[in-house]
Amino acid sequence: MTLKVPANSEIAATLLRYGVSTTPELCAQVRRYIDLLLRWNKKISLTTVTDPSEIIRFHFGESLFPAKSIPVPHSRLADVGSGPGFPGLALKLILEDVEIVLIESNAKKAAFLSEVTRELGLNGVEVFRGRMEDYEMGSKPFDLITARALGQHEKFLAWAFTKLKLSGFVALWLGEEDARAISRLVSWRWHEPIKIPESQRRFILFGSPIK
Repeated sequence: MTLKVPANSEIAATLLRYGVSTTPELCAQVRRYIDLLLRWNKKISLTTVTDPSEIIRFHFGESLFPAKSIPVPHSRLADVGSGPGFPGLALKLILEDVEIVLIESNAKKAAFLSEVTRELGLNGVEVFRGRMEDYEMGSKPFDLITARALGQHEKFLAWAFTKLKLSGFVALWLGEEDARAISRLVSWRWHEPIKIPESQRRFILFGSPIK
């Protein structure tokens, strides 16, 4: 059975609950993204969430929720363990001036990210197929590094610490217990975890390195 991608009105109403104001162009991009995600998901495991309305809420809504906290324009963002592109590639849809590096070690998932980038005509996106520690960034540190349900938190934070600008920060999508535990880690200045709308135990945690 082919699942119907929701209309623009449903996309707009759902994303508004996460503080995101949409345009017809953004809704069209979300619809195309969902179509690609569902078609690729039949061949490779990209997501266990296959209901289009839930994809909008769980993937796009939660990814876009903190967009207003991201400095623009001309910022540089790395998304580690991008998977099917959440939050990094989803954020690119509304943060057009942000340069984004999607770091994904799985070859098939990296191929999907490249396909979505081409299909949606997105500029300023680099897909790196490999582990975060293998990414050679040169002399351009990041303003923001994101990770959603990545795990390996201490390893990730040790890597991010050396890749951020002095004014940079990380944004982590976490369960409540992980958010509280990470908030106690030293060498970082943590903000109070922000509860994601319409979720019971999922939070976003911002932190900046103390250098």
